[in-house]
Amino acid sequence: MIEFKFTAEKANGQKIGGTLSADTSSEAKKKIHQLAERNQLKINKIERKYSFLYRVKKGNEKPIHGEQKAYTKKEVEEALTRLGYTVLSVNKKLFEFNSPPPTAEIVTFVKISAELLDQKLSYGEILNLLINDTQNKTLKETLKEINNDLKKGADSEATFLKYQKVFGKFTAYMLGLASKSGNMTEIYKATAKFLERRQEFKKNLRSALISPAITMFVLFIAILFYVGYIFPQTAGLFEQFHIPLPPMTAFTLKMSSFLIKYKIELSILIIAPSIILFQLSKTKKGKYFIDKNILSIPVLGKLIHKTLIEVYCRVFFTLYSGSAESIEPVRIAAEATGNQYFEDRIKTIAIPLMVKKGAGLTEAFEASGVFTDTALSRFHSGEETGTIKNTAQQLANYYESETVYKLKNLIELIQVYIAMIIMIVMILLTLVSAETATIHPTAPGMSSNSYIERYYA
Repeated sequence: MIEFKFTAEKANGQKIGGTLSADTSSEAKKKIHQLAERNQLKINKIERKYSFLYRVKKGNEKPIHGEQKAYTKKEVEEALTRLGYTVLSVNKKLFEFNSPPPTAEIVTFVKISAELLDQKLSYGEILNLLINDTQNKTLKETLKEINNDLKKGADSEATFLKYQKVFGKFTAYMLGLASKSGNMTEIYKATAKFLERRQEFKKNLRSALISPAITMFVLFIAILFYVGYIFPQTAGLFEQFHIPLPPMTAFTLKMSSFLIKYKIELSILIIAPSIILFQLSKTKKGKYFIDKNILSIPVLGKLIHKTLIEVYCRVFFTLYSGSAESIEPVRIAAEATGNQYFEDRIKTIAIPLMVKKGAGLTEAFEASGVFTDTALSRFHSGEETGTIKNTAQQLANYYESETVYKLKNLIELIQVYIAMIIMIVMILLTLVSAETATIHPTAPGMSSNSYIERYYA
C-alpha cells in the first residue's frame, strides 16, 4: 500500500488535511476526489510518500547511510537535523520494489510475538525487539511503520489492514483485531497455529501433486525425445530397405511418425490446458469453479475438504464468544479457508439463514452443504450442550490429526506408483531397443550390413 497526504479547503476558507492509503496513485486520487465531492472541499495538493536514501554524520564520526519514508526531501532533512546530524545528502530512491516476505518469516514473527506476549512483555517492546532481529527488509520496514502508527494512537485494525499485502488479508485482520481484544495472546497463538498448518498443508500438497507432476512431465518429455528423435534415426533405416520389423519396433516407429507429423497440434494439446487453467484461476468465476471441483478429486479432494473444515473450526474457535455474536466469527472463518466455493456457501446460504430466519448454527451449516456429517453431528451436540466453542477446537484437532496422517500415507503411495511407472517405462524402452538390435534381413545372400553398405555407397 502507498500512503498519500492531501490538503484541502472548505467553502468557508478553512484549511484541512488528511492521509490515506491505496495501491496506486490513480486509486488514491479517485478516493480523495470522491471525499472532496461528498464534503464540498477544494483539493489544493496531493503528495505521495516516497523512500529517501540519506547520508549523514555526527561530529567527527563516520558517515551513516540509511533509508526513510517521507512525503518530501525537506521533511527528511529537517528530521535528521533535529536529531543532531549533519546532512550530507538526501535523494529519492529511484526504484521501489518490495516483494512480500516469505510465509516462513510471517509465521516466525507471529509465533515469537505470541511467546513474548505470553511472557507479559508489552507489544511496543515486542515490536522493537523484532524490528532489530528481522532480516527481511520488507517485513522490517512494515513493522517500523506499524510501530510508528500505533505510537501515534492509530487504530490497530486499520493499521494492520493497511499492510494486508505483506501479511495476507486474514493475518492482517487477526493481528489488528488482537490489539483491540481482551485475549491478544490467544489470538496470536491461534494465528500462528493457523499459518503453520496452512504452510504445512501447502508443503504436503506440493509433495502430493506438484513434485509427481514435474517428475511425470520430465519422464514424458524424455519418452517423446526418444520416440520422436532418437528411435527413428536407427529403426527408420531398416524400414527404408523394407526389412520386416518386429511388433514392438513397428508400433514404436508408427508412434514416432505420428508424433512428428502432428507435433504442433500435440504441443498445443499438452500446453493449452495448463495455460487456460492458470488464466482461469486469476478470475473470480474461474477460482470459484476450481475451488468447487478440487473437492471432487478422488482421495485428495476429501483431504482438502477436511483441511478446510479444520481451518474453519480453528478460526471460529478463536473468535467465537457466544451465540449472540456468532455471525462475525462465521464470516471471518469462512474467509480464512481461502476456498472461494466454501466461503461463498457460508456467506450466501448459512449467514442469511441465521440472520433472516433465525436458524441455528448447525441448521445453517447443514444447509450450506460444505460440512461433513461428522462435523455437523459434533456441532449439533455442541449447540445442544452449549459447548460450541470447545466443539470447534475438538473438530479442528481431530481433522488435523486425520489429514496429516492420511496425507503422509498418500504421498508415500504416490511416490511408490511413480517409481513403478518409471520402472515400467524403462523396461519397455529397454525391450524395444533390444528387439531393434535383433533385426536382420530375410533376403537370401544379403546381410543387413550389405544393405547398409549399399545405402551409404
